[in-house]
Parts: sequence; C-alpha cells; structure tokens
Amino acid sequence: MFDVIIVGAGVVGSLLARKLSSYQLDVLVIDKETDVGNVTSMANSAIVHSGYDPVPGTLKAKLNVAGNKMFPKLCDDLDVSLDLIGSLTVALYDEQLPLLNDLAKRSAQNGVEVKLLSKEEVLAMEPNINKDVKGALLAPSAGIVNPFTLTVHAMENAVDNGVKLALREEVLSIKKEGDKFVVKTNKNSYESKLVINAAGVYSDKIHKMIEPIDYEVKARKGEYFVLDHYKKGLVNHVIFPLPSEKGKGILVAPTTSGNYIVGPSSEWDDDKEDLSTDKPTLDNVRAQATDMVPSIPFNQVIRTFAGLRPTPSTHDFVIGFAKSDDHFINVSGIESPGLVSSPAIAEYVVNEFVSKVLKLEPKASYNPKVRRRVHLKDLLISERNKIIKENPDYGYIVCNCEKVTLGEIRDELSRSVPPYTVKALKKRTRAGFGKCQGGFCQPLVIKELAKHFNVSMDQILLDKEDSNICRYKTKEVK
Repeated sequence: MFDVIIVGAGVVGSLLARKLSSYQLDVLVIDKETDVGNVTSMANSAIVHSGYDPVPGTLKAKLNVAGNKMFPKLCDDLDVSLDLIGSLTVALYDEQLPLLNDLAKRSAQNGVEVKLLSKEEVLAMEPNINKDVKGALLAPSAGIVNPFTLTVHAMENAVDNGVKLALREEVLSIKKEGDKFVVKTNKNSYESKLVINAAGVYSDKIHKMIEPIDYEVKARKGEYFVLDHYKKGLVNHVIFPLPSEKGKGILVAPTTSGNYIVGPSSEWDDDKEDLSTDKPTLDNVRAQATDMVPSIPFNQVIRTFAGLRPTPSTHDFVIGFAKSDDHFINVSGIESPGLVSSPAIAEYVVNEFVSKVLKLEPKASYNPKVRRRVHLKDLLISERNKIIKENPDYGYIVCNCEKVTLGEIRDELSRSVPPYTVKALKKRTRAGFGKCQGGFCQPLVIKELAKHFNVSMDQILLDKEDSNICRYKTKEVK
C-alpha cells in the first residue's frame, strides 16, 4: 500500500514526487513512456516565462509568477542550466502599440516587473530584429532552461529520497475500494491512499476513470526548428510576438546549449500521439519568425520537431480535489506556462490539498540536491586534465558534435534514474543532439547501453517500444 501514487512523470509529476519525498511517505510514480519527461516536458520552448501574460487572478498567473521566483534555487539544487536573459515582446506595427500598453498594465496586476521600450532601445538591444519594429515590452525575469535535465534531475532527486518509479506502465483503470484506490496498469496492480493525476494530454482520460468530468483536455501541436550552434548574438533575449488566442506565438530564442529555437505553431490535433511535422506548417513558422528576425539562418537548421500541449477547455490549470473524492487530486491541463509554474504547482498541490488528507511529517534525511555532473567541455584545460587523470573515461569523446565523453555517459548510467534508450541518454548528455544527429556517435551509444544493461545491441530501443535500431549483425543479413 502506497501513501501516494502519481500518474505521470513529466516535469509536474517529477517535481510533485520530489516535494513529497521530503516527507515520510511511500510514493510511487507511474508513466507509460520509456523515460521521464518524454512528451510535453521534452518538446516545448524551454522558456521560463516572467508571468506578464496570464489573465490576472487565474492559477496560471499566480503559479507562473511564483514558479519564476523559485527557478534560480531549484536549478542550482538540481544542477540544471538556467539563464535569465529576459524576454522582448515586440510590436511591428503602430496599431499594436496599444496592445503593448495593455500587457504592461496586466504585468502590474500580476506583480511582474516590465519596461516599455522605444524602437531605438529595441534595436540597441537586438540589432538583428526587424528594423520596422515600433517598440517592445521587456520582461527581465524571463529566461531559458534545460527542460530535459530539469525533469530527469527532479525525478532522480525524488528517487534518491525514496520515491519509487514505474516506467513502461500504462494505467488502465483506477477504482475506489473502501478507503483505498486500486490502480491497475498493463503490468501490475497497486494500492494507494491517495492518487494524483498529472498525466498531461491524457489527464482528462485519467480523471474520467473515477467520475464524469465537465471539461476536456485537447492536444495542441506545436512545430519547431532547431538551429546549430550558430554564432552568438542572433538574438540576445527571448523574442515574442504579441500573444493571441492561440498562445504566446512563434518565438525566436537562444537555448542553454548554445543552439537557437524557432517556433511553435499552434494547431489542434485529435491524435494525442502525433508528433509529426509537415512542410506547410513549418513554412508558416519560418515566415512568421522572419517577420520578427529577418536574418535567421535557416540553412543552419539541424532538426525539426513537434510537441503537444495539454490545453484545457477551462482556459486555466485544473488543479484540485475530484468532486466525488478528496483523495483523488487533479493536476490537469497544464499547458504553457506549465514549465515555469511546475515547482509552484508542486508546492500548491502538497500544501493546499495533500496536507488536508494525509499527515505530512518532514523527513530528516531529505536532501534537496542531486550529485553534480561533470561537463568536460565547460571546464578549463587544467581542470579537464585533472579529471581525465583520475578517470580516463572522461578523455574518450563519444559525441564529437557536442563533445560528450564516455565518462559522462557512464556517470548517467550509474544514477538512480538511468537512461534505458538512445533518446533518454541523448536528453541527459546531448550525445546525438549535434549537427550529425547521432550519425557518428549512435553506434557507440548503443554499444555502451547494451554493455551496461548486459543485453544484446538489438535489444536497445531508440525510444518507444519496438523502436529497435539494430536488427542483425552484418554477416547475418539475408
């Protein structure tokens, strides 16, 4: 019998698990994917929004602003790359200037510091922006983060503090039997005093397992371009257009890894597994982005991808007790600004809901920090030489594009939430994220995964089930 079962191992589920691991509770996290943070938490804009945009008084506004303030300490504790570079929301036409003023007023209502900039001030900060820009709204507290490691390290910290994790298990049913819930998956059956639904695009489906609901969560697909390590200064801030009913619009931004990201589109998708991209949509993304930043070097694109946002019909996060049972808590419809809101969501859920039905006793042994990683390429030559002398694995480069060493890969494999797939290892170390997209390093990565888990190379998956990369040894092909 668990005290709490969390359904969903995205960034929200992972930070909820981490928060609950600070108490004397038995906690289990269940996810149908092969890795944590494998859907919405992986494929997003990686922006730490300031909080000027959400409608004042909503949960989005409250938790965005609170989460933004939590990010510096959170990322330091979890060894996650964070850069508070600020954002610029630009007006390209005179008729848009009143909208900027409206956003500035909304910012004040939400308690977010902003500054209205003139055309000259914008061009001084961003020389590559459209020269016809009329003005912009600067939000200094906005930034960029590594969303892959944020989720992985949060779950690692939770597991290090006693949380159990069950991957590759799809929840098939949840039923109340007496004073407990029985959660059945495709592999096991679990019992728990309390269930937290943090299932992303499937959160409405999970909620329906215990009662009828009066809202729905639809998938809104966003398609992106990723540019190679282009020279610094293409843009220095996160560049937004003015937001619309479809969302915050197509942005141009640096990433914490030195790449640039352009996107997303915003279209409804009935298929909650659809991560495909298409040329017309990407052409539209390109056109809108170049309207803001005309000199984007699309000849430097190394990848396109799509992500799905769990958009609720309520137009706000759906957080609270189920109507029929206060031992079932919904954390549903967590779309943008869900990433930045995630630590505040975890605090809010535990303090306002879990604490009302379970006794929370602090755990004296709780450690909020993860064991820090070594990133050899970020070190001085003298520091590198010292580490390589102590462990020669750090002197062997597996991924030349991203300068990822064998030592870094083996370190990830030794941790409490190891990568089981090529994609999982890629998210943690960036091996395969470079210009060749794994064309050279992937065989070495597969070999190392097979060696660590003591399986043959043809059993290693790219990502999902049945995504085996190797089929036969060369001499066995018929």
